[in-house]
Amino acid sequence: MSSGVRNYAIVTTAYFLFTITDGALRMLVLLHFYSLGYTPFILAFMFLLYETAGIFANAGGGWLASRYGIPRMLMSGQILQIGGLLMLSALQPSWGAVASVAWVVMAQGVAGVAKDLTKTSSKSAIKASSTKDMGQLFRWVAWFTGSKNATKGAGFFIGGFLLQVVGFRPALWLMAGMLGLVLIGAMVLLPRDLGKAKSSKSFRELFAKTRAVNLIAAARVFMFGSRDVWFVVALPVYLYGFGWQYMQVAGFVAAWTIGYGAVQALAPMVVTRSRDGLSREVPAARLWGSILTVIPVALALLLAMPGVPRHDLVLVVGLLVFGFAFAVISSLHSYLILAYAGSEKAAEDVGFYYAANAVGRLMGIMLSGLLTQLGGMEACLWGSAIMLAICLAITLLLPSGVAVRQVAA
Repeated sequence: MSSGVRNYAIVTTAYFLFTITDGALRMLVLLHFYSLGYTPFILAFMFLLYETAGIFANAGGGWLASRYGIPRMLMSGQILQIGGLLMLSALQPSWGAVASVAWVVMAQGVAGVAKDLTKTSSKSAIKASSTKDMGQLFRWVAWFTGSKNATKGAGFFIGGFLLQVVGFRPALWLMAGMLGLVLIGAMVLLPRDLGKAKSSKSFRELFAKTRAVNLIAAARVFMFGSRDVWFVVALPVYLYGFGWQYMQVAGFVAAWTIGYGAVQALAPMVVTRSRDGLSREVPAARLWGSILTVIPVALALLLAMPGVPRHDLVLVVGLLVFGFAFAVISSLHSYLILAYAGSEKAAEDVGFYYAANAVGRLMGIMLSGLLTQLGGMEACLWGSAIMLAICLAITLLLPSGVAVRQVAA
C-alpha cells in the first residue's frame, strides 16, 4: 500500500467515526429539546453558533492546515468535539429556558468549530494524498463524500437510538469516549507534515481566490441552503407532528442521508467523464441542478392539494427523489472545488469553499425554523426552490476547460 493510500485510509476512517458523533449530536439535540416543548425557531436558533462558527473554522482551518499540517487540525477538531460533548452533558434540568438555550448554543458553537476543522483537514488530505490523475481524484472525492454522508446518516439513527435507550447525558459520554480512542489513533498513525504547504501571508491574500473558486463557493451557499431549509428543522417537526416516534423520525432521516451518501459515492458512474476533468463535468452539474430545482416545486404543489392522501408519505417519496439528484450534484461540486483549486494552497481553497458551505447551512437552518413557524413544510419547499434556481444561475457561469490546468501547477 502506498503512503498516499495509507494516509487517505487513516484520515477517512478518523473522519467517519467523528461524523457519527456529529450526526448523533444533531438528532439528540433536536429531538430532546423538541420533546421538552421548544418551538421550531428556538430549535433552529440552537444551531446558530454551530453554523456561524463553521464559517470561520473552515476559512481559518484551511490556512492552519497549510501552515501546520493536516494531522494537527484533524486532532484539534476531535479534541474540540470531545469538549463540546462534555460541555453539553453538563446541562442541568433545573436551569431555566434562557440559560439552557444559551448553554446549548455555546456547546454547539464548539462542536461547529470541531466539525469544520475536521472536515476541511480531511478533504484537504485527499488532495495531498492523491496523484495528479483527475480520474482518481474524482473517485476518491466521490467515495469520501458519499461514505461520509452515509456515516452521518448512521449517526442520526444512533442519536435517536441512544436517546430512547440510554438517555441524553449517557449518550454524550459514550460518544466522547469513542472520539478519545480515535484521537489516540490519529496521533500515532499520521505523519505530522501531511498537507504542509506555502500559506497566505495576509488576510487579503487568504481570500484572493480565482473566479472559478469564487463561483463554485457561491453556488455552494445556495445549494446547501436549499437542503437545510427543509431538512434540519422542518422535516423532523413535520413527521413528528404526523405521529411518528423518535426512532421513526431518526430512522427516516438516517435512511435518507445514507442513501444520499451511497449515490454520492456512485456519482462517477452516473456522470460521463472527460479527459480534462471539466468539459463534461460542469455541464453535468448544470443538468442535475435543473432537475433538482423542479422537485421542491412539485412537492410544494402536491402538499397544497387537499385531496392528496397521506401527505407525510408523499413528502417521504418526494424527498427520496430529491436526495438522488442532490447527491449527484453535491458530489460534482465537491469534485469541482478540488479540480479548480491551486495545488500550492489547496487546503486554503477547500477551507474557503466549505466556509461558503457553512454560510449556506446557516441561512438554511434559520430559514427552516422561521418558515416552518410561518408557513409549515410548504413554505420551506418554496424557499428551497428559490435557492436552487439561484444556484443553477451561478453554475451557468462556471468555466469548463482551462481552469483545470491549475491542478498541475
